[in-house]
Amino acid sequence: MEKYFTLFKLGINYLYRYRRRYYFLLAALIFGFTVVTFITSTKDAMYENVYYSAQSHYAGDIVALGHEYQNTGGFIYHLGQNEISAILKAADQAGIMPQYTVFRTLFTSNVFLHFNGEAIQLKDLVGCDWERESHIFSKVTFEYPPQEVLDDEGIIISLPVAQQLGAELGDSIILELNTRYGQRNTSVFIVRGIVQDTSIFGYYKAYISRLAHNRMVLFDDDDCSSIGFFLHNPDTAEQQRQRLQNYLSTYTQTGPLVYDRDGFFNERNREWEGNLVFLYTMPVYLSEIAYLLNAMNLITYFIYGMMLITILVSANVTYRLILQERSKEMGVMRSIGFYGNDLRLILLTEIIVLGIIAIITGFLLARLPSWLVSLMSFSWFPGFNIFMNNGKLTSMYLASTMLINIVLLILILVILSLHQSFRIVHKKLPELLSGEPL
Repeated sequence: MEKYFTLFKLGINYLYRYRRRYYFLLAALIFGFTVVTFITSTKDAMYENVYYSAQSHYAGDIVALGHEYQNTGGFIYHLGQNEISAILKAADQAGIMPQYTVFRTLFTSNVFLHFNGEAIQLKDLVGCDWERESHIFSKVTFEYPPQEVLDDEGIIISLPVAQQLGAELGDSIILELNTRYGQRNTSVFIVRGIVQDTSIFGYYKAYISRLAHNRMVLFDDDDCSSIGFFLHNPDTAEQQRQRLQNYLSTYTQTGPLVYDRDGFFNERNREWEGNLVFLYTMPVYLSEIAYLLNAMNLITYFIYGMMLITILVSANVTYRLILQERSKEMGVMRSIGFYGNDLRLILLTEIIVLGIIAIITGFLLARLPSWLVSLMSFSWFPGFNIFMNNGKLTSMYLASTMLINIVLLILILVILSLHQSFRIVHKKLPELLSGEPL
């Protein structure tokens, strides 16, 4: 052990001694690691922001969505008491143990808001339990937050909707929609809050209480459309969905598990009778966005691979010149009793320590472009808000991603070191001492 420690110290000393010759290689490594860290951390943050935007929009990591077939064709989103009891019982038996359980009514057929002679059609009208979803609304960015306790007469609308209607806090607006039987129904609500959301999830969106929504569409008071489970660890969502599906299928009619939006649309458009419950996770809703981000990830690592190859080629030449200047020194070390493995360990120590310095420096420097990008406005890019956090493009340094980046860089350096040290160790001693080219 003492021998290895001594060899390690020698490697550090030699790196410091020949530091000037390593500057170019160090600069190339720092630049490469900075670029790839910036790109991958930005990509991870974009997906994370999309995920939590979708989690808030669909209300859960696992969502049980009821589909009630209509005799006239098509379906409505509805869960009656039998389905609700079945879902909660299955979740208990499956050991889901969610952090939060959220009930929502999502019946949104031809929904319009009217105010002061203006009308606008909503894409999403969410009936929610204000207190049960306080953890969601606490993370929402409000343009004008609620000034009082939300009740069955209150409505929260998005900023684009408020601007187009000319509505402000305290204004009374008329909500018009279809009931489950196709009749038109209207009710008056008071604007209690305005959400600053211009993303595709929240642009034409409004929230009212679940009770008010149920009564407008003629559901029973305790009915809903979806039950969302917020997990302590979202990474386990798929495994827990499969367990929940196994138990739930024994109590009520369930649709098959789907894994992307194509499967989602194909399965729900099939004909069935009665009520059908589908279980979804966020990757199902976000599959198209996930494909885009994965393609971005592949492009990132392709660029990184090209940079690593460039670094490997240039570093190979630079490192070979460095060792060429040190060939007599290496010959002397071999002549006084250093074995081939000893020299390899010394050279490996030099290059690995150099790589660690590049990794630390590159990681710190990656914060600079991340900070600069966070100051940029992407309002010119339609729909880009879903990738942002509070209107800013952020970075996220996931341990798994950083580990991949580090391992790739270290692997390149190990290959480089082993290749050149092999040449040193197997070169004849007289040739080393004479300074012949490697």
